[in-house]
Amino acid sequence: VQLQASGGGTVQAGGSLRLSCAASGSGFNINNMGWYRQAPGKQRDLVAAITRGGSTNYADSAKGRFTVSRDNAKNTVYLQMNSLKPEDTAVYYCNADVALYRGGHYYPFSNYWGQGTQVTVSS
Repeated sequence: VQLQASGGGTVQAGGSLRLSCAASGSGFNINNMGWYRQAPGKQRDLVAAITRGGSTNYADSAKGRFTVSRDNAKNTVYLQMNSLKPEDTAVYYCNADVALYRGGHYYPFSNYWGQGTQVTVSS
């Protein structure tokens, strides 16, 4: 299973970006999906997460500006980012809890990461 993130770029403060992350492969089931970000010299932190049923969780910095959503049929998670600020500049990583289906049964969920996409917000 691979997670492929896209949608990053450079935008001026106050602008918007939409990130997408699609899981590809065969024989798997996805539970929670989410987005993390890592700025230079800082740790990787949660931005937003969403369960398979659609319950969401946001970092305080994202509340009111970012919206996480998913399409279970497409195994894809999205992050709509509005009112972007320079402090949102970071590499954004998608994350998913994936259970592989092999030999007639599901294995326990494991954590998968996408490759990261750069978001740069200029002032």
